[in-house]
Amino acid sequence: MAMTITAYAVFKLGDRQVKLVTVEKTSPSLPPFPLLVATPVEGSGIFPVILFVHGYLLRNTFYSELIQHIASHGYIVISPQFAGCDANADCESTGEVIKWLSSSGGMSTFLPSGVGGDMTKLTIAGHSRGGKVAFGVAQGDVITRFTTTNAKISAVIGIDPVDGMSRDRQTEPRILTFKPNSITVNAPVMVVGCGLSDEKKNPFFPPCAPEGVNHRDFFAECRSPAWYFVVKNYGHLDMLDDDTKGFKGIATYYLCKNGNGREPMRRFVGGLIVAFLNYQLGGDSGDFEDLQNNPETCPVILSEVSFR
Repeated sequence: MAMTITAYAVFKLGDRQVKLVTVEKTSPSLPPFPLLVATPVEGSGIFPVILFVHGYLLRNTFYSELIQHIASHGYIVISPQFAGCDANADCESTGEVIKWLSSSGGMSTFLPSGVGGDMTKLTIAGHSRGGKVAFGVAQGDVITRFTTTNAKISAVIGIDPVDGMSRDRQTEPRILTFKPNSITVNAPVMVVGCGLSDEKKNPFFPPCAPEGVNHRDFFAECRSPAWYFVVKNYGHLDMLDDDTKGFKGIATYYLCKNGNGREPMRRFVGGLIVAFLNYQLGGDSGDFEDLQNNPETCPVILSEVSFR
């Protein structure tokens, strides 16, 4: 089957120049948590906002190449840095960040002149336990308690989400109930799974996304409309940057089963998010339909593509 050019294009960098900004909490007027922001810089415009929650004990800087890929296609991607030890706290903290971003002086403190974020087209996304947090924020009362009326969750994305170590060792808040259609999110949902994430890297560590509380279970409980993509030969941390610094960064290569290099998985996740949001937020379904119908256009092999 011939390769479709449109779907292939989302896996390349977009045509917008991108700036990576670090925003520290140094005064009451700045965000409640440190932020890593990837934003378009050329020209003026208002762009949809993606709030991206990092995985358990990871650094938001480990996702810098992924979020820059997404931003180059016309999105503002904001990744807060949390302590990462308590998912309940991360849900609350995510609400605080959304409230600050929704305030009149929020995003203007770090966005380039002439660039603005559209909080009525807000996507909550997250990786690993950050994916669990994304679902927790979207289906809980966090938004109504923390945000102004102009903030609206328009899409939810879980990248290899995990809800604890096993069915009897979930972390709070428990998202999975093991009942079909029990995740009540009032927005389109996409779940991306890694085919190797439920396999052990070595005998000393458990799988990073154990069977029973991983991507398959999240998709099984999502209500329609929901999309599901499983990448065959890549692992739980393969969408991170190649160069992840420090002890935590080195550990990312030894804790989870890995595929053959991170770059293809990173391009796939970035391009898939762009295609999904172009469809959900902009009404342009071409790229998303192309890559579903012609998976050979993807830089990775997909073992499952589902929709309901």
